[in-house]
Amino acid sequence: MFQFLSQSKAAPATTDVPRALPASWYREPAMYELERRAVFSKRWLLVTHKSRFNKTGDYVRYEEAGFSFFLCRDREGNLNGFHNICRHRAYPVITKDEGNVKILACQYHGWSYGLSGKLAKAPRFENMDTFDTDSNGLFKVHVYVDHRDFVWINLDGNETPVPWEADFKGADKQPRLDNFNMDDYSFDHAWDMNGNYNWKTLVDNYNECYHCSVAHPGIAATSDLKTYKVETKGGQIQHYVQDKPGQESGLDVAPTFFFPNASVTMTTKYFYLMRVVPTSATTTSMQYEVYRHKDATDEEFQEIDQFFKQVESEDKDLCNAAQKNLNAGVYITGDLNSFNEKGVLYFQRLLKDAVVQHRKEEQKDGKEIWPATRIAARSGIQEEVEFCQGLCQSTNKEVEW
Repeated sequence: MFQFLSQSKAAPATTDVPRALPASWYREPAMYELERRAVFSKRWLLVTHKSRFNKTGDYVRYEEAGFSFFLCRDREGNLNGFHNICRHRAYPVITKDEGNVKILACQYHGWSYGLSGKLAKAPRFENMDTFDTDSNGLFKVHVYVDHRDFVWINLDGNETPVPWEADFKGADKQPRLDNFNMDDYSFDHAWDMNGNYNWKTLVDNYNECYHCSVAHPGIAATSDLKTYKVETKGGQIQHYVQDKPGQESGLDVAPTFFFPNASVTMTTKYFYLMRVVPTSATTTSMQYEVYRHKDATDEEFQEIDQFFKQVESEDKDLCNAAQKNLNAGVYITGDLNSFNEKGVLYFQRLLKDAVVQHRKEEQKDGKEIWPATRIAARSGIQEEVEFCQGLCQSTNKEVEW
């Protein structure tokens, strides 16, 4: 698989028809680990909306490709992000999905932190002269709140990550989004599904409606699929489709996908945020947050909520079935339609560019690069870290530097 990444030039094309990424990219653990390093460790990830955090101490826990973190509103009204890791012995600081706290308390050895992440108490460390309270605060996660109050995080351990605008400039100022006043929506509920497929299998599926006439009878009955199109820019894929004549809903449905793994579907009565969360090379957790418009009646809200949940369930079944064959070792790749699968091709190019570039940097350095890793402040540990790195690399038969 990594030989493909190492090619400096593309192999001569045998056809003008674009091809999908190889099936190995959808099942190999080494590729999943590379994606964790190249994408999920250092790209801006859309996770929620600020309106979910109304009170001081409100928190929500999240996962992204094995990285656990949480967001919390502090006493100044700021939304802070932290890795869900106690600085003492790595026990999770937050053990519930959401809640409200006055202080962030680890239930292992009793270390506690303020809502800004500063260490407040470390029992029995008071008399240790060499212990530095200030350098033992929670590991911070970069947080960005955009023009529409959507909340993004970046797990990069560097003080300054890549600017949000590098990938998403203008994403929060799409003219069609002016139809929606975000102050009119409030968080209603979260729900999830688990799928036996690679996260990219679902993202590919999301970014085309070529399958809608066959696999989504609800969409086919109400949408004029001949009008469906996508527009791509930076890290976003905007989806457009009109209602069938005589089926006008007035919902002004406006879906946008945000690389690498999230989407927001706006309507006049409801919006939902979807995150496609990798849990292994071949499993995914689908995480959803649902927000209700203040003018939506119970009947309207339930109808649209059930409609979208039905569509998501249908997509889960499609992806579970496709992944079985991606895992089997028979199928390698297939032809893609440059118009009907424009979004798929765009996403796959973004993903390929990200992992290939990161792989080149690792080859240059002769080691794996984990941007989310926090360098130990104390001296005397780097020798042990490098010892293990050398041991792991010498026994890893998949990666040859």
